Amino acid sequence: MSRIESLEKEIESLSPDELAAFREWFLEYDAALWDQQIENDARSGRLDGLVAEVEAEFRDGKNKDL
Repeated sequence: MSRIESLEKEIESLSPDELAAFREWFLEYDAALWDQQIENDARSGRLDGLVAEVEAEFRDGKNKDL
């Protein structure tokens, strides 16, 4: 049994309250990882091209209100 399959079985055995607590923890954990990746990408310059493109579109009036 793989590690993922083992985790799946553990999760399936959780009570509704435990599952709710796990879900809340996992969402926060996953969001923190995403935030860290964005910070790392911004610091490394990986987002510079995207930022330049957005700024150019804004200057050219190609933006629209949401």
